[in-house]
Amino acid sequence: MTDPTIGSLRVNGATLHYEVRGQGGPLLLLIPGGAGGAASFDGIADDLATEYTVATYDPRGMSRSTLDDPEAEQSVAEHADDAFRMVELLSPDEPARVFGSSSGAIASLHLLTTHPERVERVVAHEPPVVEVLPDAPEHRAFIARVQATFQTEGLMPAIAVFSAGLKRDGETLEPQAETKLPPRAAARVEQTMANLPYFVGRIVPSFMSYAPDIHRLQALSNRLVLACGHDSRGELPYRPAAFLADRLCTELLHFPGGHTGLTTHPDEFGELLRKAFRA
Repeated sequence: MTDPTIGSLRVNGATLHYEVRGQGGPLLLLIPGGAGGAASFDGIADDLATEYTVATYDPRGMSRSTLDDPEAEQSVAEHADDAFRMVELLSPDEPARVFGSSSGAIASLHLLTTHPERVERVVAHEPPVVEVLPDAPEHRAFIARVQATFQTEGLMPAIAVFSAGLKRDGETLEPQAETKLPPRAAARVEQTMANLPYFVGRIVPSFMSYAPDIHRLQALSNRLVLACGHDSRGELPYRPAAFLADRLCTELLHFPGGHTGLTTHPDEFGELLRKAFRA
């Protein structure tokens, strides 16, 4: 890996840590999801930087991006505005390409609908916008169960409820064998674990209750690529992207792996992402 240029950006209520790789190409902004930060893209950023100026960042409240008020409520609109401010800083004269994963994909959808003039194309990978689904009330109840478990039993029981609710019907969670990770990967896992209380307590309830403006997305569908993992079929994060692609009459792009294909299949993932922006 090459060493990125490090910067910080002051936004409303927070200071964002960001990293930039590449010289001279159009801006490609990568928005992480879940409890991850800029390091989520370590496996693909260098390769993409041969063609683009690649910017990654820690979302507000995650890792090195600090909140003025650590107890502040979070909103999709504010996170999307952070992405907009990043584009304004790093690409003031031309629109950016944007990739978002999971909760980052939700922020990217809102960015597209509110600032389309600043976005060339968005690739949204498995945005869990469950409010678009016909059975949305069931998912609201599921999110409420996660929050109740978090408040009464703590983080790990809430994570167990959350993870089980994302799986296919009838699928069980298998225990994972313990493996020794290289130092960089181990540090990333440690930071992700540190972000989990904030993610479960404030990102999950606000982001998964967000309803995108479907009519606005229809008008901008030529700039939007909805994507899922090959191995995610039947899982909850897959369904909203597939539903929206059908509603918008656009193709659903399948990336290798599942919801975390970016981590499990970085080379193939990065190459397909490159093709999606060239199309």
